[in-house]
Amino acid sequence: MKLVSHKAKGFQSQIAKMLKSSSLFDQTIIDRTSAIIHEVRSRGDRALIELTRKFDGARLTPKSLGISRTELEDARPSSRKVRTAIREATRNIEQFSKTSMRRDWTMKNSHGARVGEKFDPFQRVGLYIPGGTAPLVSTALMTITLARVAGCREIVVCTPCGPQGQINADLCFALTQAGATEVFRIGGAQAIAAMALGTKTIRPVNKIFGPGNAYVVAAKCALFGQVAIDLLPGPSEVLIIADQTAQPEWIAADLIAQAEHGSGHERVVLISPAKRTIDRVRDAIDGQLHNRNRATFIRKALQANGWAIHVANLSQAIEITNQFAPEHCEIMAADKQRIAKSIRTAGAIFLGDFSPTVLGDYVAGPSHVLPTGGAGKSFAGLTVDQFQRRTSVVQYSRAALNRAVDSVSAFATMEGLDGHGRSATIRLD
Repeated sequence: MKLVSHKAKGFQSQIAKMLKSSSLFDQTIIDRTSAIIHEVRSRGDRALIELTRKFDGARLTPKSLGISRTELEDARPSSRKVRTAIREATRNIEQFSKTSMRRDWTMKNSHGARVGEKFDPFQRVGLYIPGGTAPLVSTALMTITLARVAGCREIVVCTPCGPQGQINADLCFALTQAGATEVFRIGGAQAIAAMALGTKTIRPVNKIFGPGNAYVVAAKCALFGQVAIDLLPGPSEVLIIADQTAQPEWIAADLIAQAEHGSGHERVVLISPAKRTIDRVRDAIDGQLHNRNRATFIRKALQANGWAIHVANLSQAIEITNQFAPEHCEIMAADKQRIAKSIRTAGAIFLGDFSPTVLGDYVAGPSHVLPTGGAGKSFAGLTVDQFQRRTSVVQYSRAALNRAVDSVSAFATMEGLDGHGRSATIRLD
């Protein structure tokens, strides 16, 4: 991890470098993604088949792009413990989502008219479930379950396959449990393009959800407008604010956990006013790494985007955190509640020594699909209401229209749109 101290002359320039290290807006990635989208737009299924062979090594046909209902339902989890964990997580996610659903409402306005909103589920949604170096079973639950709870009728899933076209059995079981209605064995930017633009095999969706690598995020950016997009959840991030009371071994474990995803673009940050805590965490990372089976991936991420920042005080830590807008923000400090109130850009906050990010990754209840790369300044994490379409509803009676007509006429005159005014007054003649 790169060590940066507030006492050093180049402190601010180093912080600026850290804030710019996101892969979300890398021009090389954007250009490559644009070429992939063009291929899918021009050649449809043929492009998907060629790109899947190129990136995943699998030889598919138009018929084998999809995973049959029988194949999904025949999938068996690898153990009873896995089955129990999937069902437990699903229950928590369902309960959280049902509680946070938007519900229709009405009120009377100043004219005595009824106004309000109604919420309808998107009818056809597309969900991206990353695969790559690890089958993200948890992501299936954290996205599909929300779509099902919201009432989406068609839940289309794209996920990358292995060289033989295989999909992990635990993931297949989770897809079925969560409620997927169509599943395709394609990944990357080409999967996002297929769901947005449609091909002969894959009908286009109304909105796309889910995390992915830098290419997936770039595709979502490029296709926004042709299809609705949830947010920009890219490579994983964790930022930990810690004081002298925090446990260095626990901090090290949490940093390692988020660095092990494998893209190399993960960002892990420790911010502390306690230099001794920082030193002990760095030693603990070295001590724990040899026990991790993905140590190569972890070292790659830590070397590229691992930061240990020694700040003057916790106020400076809060300021840097809000500039960074971390996907996950852990607070291990005596004054954790006060600090949390001042964090306004994090995707999710984990309070206290016993709330590691992994709980949010798997079982706590809120979706782990969260904004990364600084997007947290503008986007919130994935919630069930994002699967609902909001429509305003207006109902006036003759008496209510009569009370509104003078103001309507005044606006129509101001804007020189006499037809607007007449569409109201004609009803009162």
